[in-house]
Amino acid sequence: MEDTVQSTGTLSVPPLPDFLSAEVAADPYAYYRNLREQAPLLWHEASGTYLVSRHDDLVRVLRDPAFTTDHYAQSMEPVYGRTIIQMNGHEHAVRRALVTPAFKGSLFQERYATVIERTARTLIDGFRHRGSVDVVTEFARVFPVDVICRMLGFDHADAPKFRTWYRAIVTCFGNLTGDPEIAALGVRTRAEMTDYMVPIIEDRRRNPREDLLSDLCVATADGEAMDTEDIRAFTALLLVAGGETTDKALGLVFRNLLAHPDQLDAVRRNPGLVGAALAETLRLTPPVQVIQRLASAEAKLSGGTVPAGSLVTCLIASANRDPRKFADPERFDIFRADLAVKKAFTAASDHLAFSLGRHFCLGAALSLAEVSTAVPMLLDAMPDMRLAPGAEPTEEGLFVRGLDTLPLEFTARE
Repeated sequence: MEDTVQSTGTLSVPPLPDFLSAEVAADPYAYYRNLREQAPLLWHEASGTYLVSRHDDLVRVLRDPAFTTDHYAQSMEPVYGRTIIQMNGHEHAVRRALVTPAFKGSLFQERYATVIERTARTLIDGFRHRGSVDVVTEFARVFPVDVICRMLGFDHADAPKFRTWYRAIVTCFGNLTGDPEIAALGVRTRAEMTDYMVPIIEDRRRNPREDLLSDLCVATADGEAMDTEDIRAFTALLLVAGGETTDKALGLVFRNLLAHPDQLDAVRRNPGLVGAALAETLRLTPPVQVIQRLASAEAKLSGGTVPAGSLVTCLIASANRDPRKFADPERFDIFRADLAVKKAFTAASDHLAFSLGRHFCLGAALSLAEVSTAVPMLLDAMPDMRLAPGAEPTEEGLFVRGLDTLPLEFTARE
């Protein structure tokens, strides 16, 4: 199957492989290069969406209120419940005001910095004496979910349940074709999380503690508060927003640094460069590579016009490699001048890995805190780390993309 290019009256290009094909999944970046130059606006019949690939166009789509998140009611609500992602206007502003304070400022540092460090140290102590580790399966995939469980104040013995729910939600997040088995998995996961969480949320309302779940229970903004279902849905969303970026980004940071020994040495010498390494990793290899918006009105973009009512697929990974925005965009460079690290984890970021504007990812600050803590600790535990013999770390996935494994060897340390 091949994709078709929307006619603009002047554009004539050869057929492109199908967006959902194995060929594109193996190397989406080559496909995106062709899209940006040949078909910046492409109608994809199988998913019923317009693919948008240039940086300037995505900035427009992500910031313009005419492109809404209303479509998530059908694709995400069965799994998450109604979340802040679906909301717009006053409703969105209030919900954002209710949850944002928990991820900012001195309270976050005082309460959760030690949680992040303790969680990382516990995991590292489990393998530092061995001299080998799969940093993806044994650390990156476990670390952010465990951190979120501890932040929320859940019993750490239940962390395996959350890891299972997390993997299920991530699978559903990338269900572009509407596979009914994946959809059913999402419904089951929501039911299981509801049964587990509702009694705990109700207990926190009666007996608040110093944890994120209690904060959500007592928070008010503009005279409004979150009900039990709001909190349960936000927690499901937090598992992905606060987990998926850190999960995939940690493995990719290490893969990218190992492939560039000079930059790895620079980060070892100066841990303050971890933020730059993460920002550049998010630009070059964003964990969430595709997000969608619904056009509430007709919109002109590069390559043609998006009709009102159309679903738009924003190719984040393509925009982040657009040479119109970034010099030598296929190169990993933590020192690049056209990526401002200070704003790389804010709604004014140059890269689009966390989206932009009013729906900028709330998990950005948490991801930065987790990676900035974990990477120096991992480098200290593995001062001579190297890829295990025969290892060939390969990215997998299209909607969400990362490494399935990254086996390392190093000199064992007590």
